[in-house]
Amino acid sequence: MTTPPIIGVAGWKNSGKTTLATRLIAEFTARGLRVASVKHAHHAFQIDDGDTDSARHRRAGAAQVAIVSAERWALVSELRGAREPSFAEVIAALAPCDLVVIEGYKTEPIPKIEARRSAAKEKRPLSRGDPTVIAVAADHAVEGESVPVFALDDIAGIADFVAGHLKLGTGAR
Repeated sequence: MTTPPIIGVAGWKNSGKTTLATRLIAEFTARGLRVASVKHAHHAFQIDDGDTDSARHRRAGAAQVAIVSAERWALVSELRGAREPSFAEVIAALAPCDLVVIEGYKTEPIPKIEARRSAAKEKRPLSRGDPTVIAVAADHAVEGESVPVFALDDIAGIADFVAGHLKLGTGAR
């Protein structure tokens, strides 16, 4: 099985990563691509909390809980002290797709678009120390970059660039 093309969206806290990732997902989906996404969280998270039946199954000790309906399904795996799955393991677990959009995994050696916003907590450019940053998307003027720079809201332009870089079949408009 071959690994699908991957594009990462990386940046510091409040840099616009989630907005950029979701807008790119919507753009590539509108272009006819089947897109999967992976969001790396640095904290514990809950997708079935409270008193739902699936949460009760998980709290009772189930190592995995599948939640299935006519609209969607999810598989929740409890690590229970085991190591976090590697990036490669997560990608291998995805269903077949045309493109994977990654948010987070800042240090993973994948092609990335660096998101920058004036309101970001940290201002240090990732691109200067990370050769896998292939472009910057910013809400302010950026100078001195050796990679292409796009306006943060130029989703079509960024998508065209990514499609060309990754050689996506129907990705360019």
